[in-house]
Amino acid sequence: MPPRLGVDVHRRLIAPGALVASLLLAIPASAASWSPGAPGIGDPYYPAYGNGGYDVSHYDLRLTYQPATDRLEGTATLLARTTQDLSRLNLDFLLDVSEVRVNGAKASFTTSGEHELEVTPKSPLPAGTAVTVVVRYSGVPSTKTAYGFTSWHRTPDGGVGANEPEAAWWWFPSNDHPLDKATYDVSVAVPDGSQAISNGTLQSTSSRAGWTRYSWRSNKPQATYLATLAVGKFDVTTGTSESGIPIVNAYSKDLGDNYGAARASIERTGEVADWLAEYFGPFPFNALGGYVPNTNTGYALETQTRPFYSPRQFASGTNVSVVVHELAHQWYGDSVSVAGWKDIWINEGFARYAQWLWSEHEGEGTAQEIADYVYASRPAEDPFWTVRPGDPGPENQFHLAVYDRGALALQALRNEVGDEAFFAVLKGWPQRYAYGNATVGDFVRYAESVSGQPLAGLFDTWLYQASKPGVPAARAASIAPEARGASASAPVRPKSWKKIAATNSVHDH
Repeated sequence: MPPRLGVDVHRRLIAPGALVASLLLAIPASAASWSPGAPGIGDPYYPAYGNGGYDVSHYDLRLTYQPATDRLEGTATLLARTTQDLSRLNLDFLLDVSEVRVNGAKASFTTSGEHELEVTPKSPLPAGTAVTVVVRYSGVPSTKTAYGFTSWHRTPDGGVGANEPEAAWWWFPSNDHPLDKATYDVSVAVPDGSQAISNGTLQSTSSRAGWTRYSWRSNKPQATYLATLAVGKFDVTTGTSESGIPIVNAYSKDLGDNYGAARASIERTGEVADWLAEYFGPFPFNALGGYVPNTNTGYALETQTRPFYSPRQFASGTNVSVVVHELAHQWYGDSVSVAGWKDIWINEGFARYAQWLWSEHEGEGTAQEIADYVYASRPAEDPFWTVRPGDPGPENQFHLAVYDRGALALQALRNEVGDEAFFAVLKGWPQRYAYGNATVGDFVRYAESVSGQPLAGLFDTWLYQASKPGVPAARAASIAPEARGASASAPVRPKSWKKIAATNSVHDH
């Protein structure tokens, strides 16, 4: 007679109470809920970027880099807290890992996908647990690619990690999405004669046996793509802005003909930051600067406190406008970061509009005149108008329309609510969401609360419609001369336009 399974189970269920209690005590209450953290944080533009199940509060990176061979060795210590009952966690990383420890115990690890490092701790981690993850690694960053590209730039005298929306994978393991911001200590040993440039303040330098170690600290939350590392031979200048912020700028010694223009532009960093503070409120960090390595890239990037500039930004002479753009990002993009990459207008529309305000400041064309020119110079059939800055899609994330049409939306807002409310919004927003994340929808609601006006229709027209706003909309927003009752004529190009257009390659990531 075959065993009667149902009867056996029933007998176990009616076992004496003491036995049942002992069995229950032997099983962890949350055992059934252990699960791996998601391999992506949930961003629809980049489903595999970032990770789920934990939140990082601090990165401690202790690195050694040899410029001659581009070899990087490091130990990364991540302080984090679990957000679920975690059986496994992922990190975004590309270099070769030799050991991982979780809370002091060796963890097993493997790789998957294009850039995933899967870490299985010796014991599962309950939700809310403080976690220390130590990763020992090495490799040659310039030999690593993901999705067919690299964000590590090899230079004649070293290397640079700087790109958007991803750069960290090539030099440190991370939860690579702006939603998980953290503070940083970055300590890098390089051969004497080379320097290591990173974010924040230089805490110390020390030399031993032919190597010099540079230790940098970022003491405010920083998105992973805003962390940067540059090793090379630089001329370094230091100073203090009028508002008291220490400045460190660095220029590669082999910039050639671009050296003078680069330095003449970036040495105005303190002046520009103080000027922007009049519009955006106090500078949100305790360090300022910029650096220009000898790369062949064309873009600039708002790496926190110390923007990265390509030499090509200065090929035609001084370019203070690009400095304005990248420093504006310190408020719009760095302190207040996107909640998802579809919110990129929060970064780029405002940084572009800062350039328009600088044009007003320099007497080379008002923001209104530039808005009129942008609107009038592009006919309705121009594909430019099909890009929706409020949600451009990953293929158009850095499209020119996100910048120019995005700034046009801000001029429409300014005309709708008036200067007093508009500039109150510009200054209040970075304080409302300081060191956090926000969406385009958050901005619309904030602008409505400050101005006391319903603005959803205006933003829908200028940010979300895949067509050129028609004459009625332009008239309502006082965009284009004829919309304000002036005679229609060929658009007049503002004096500053050539300088602003020269920064268009800033978004060619």
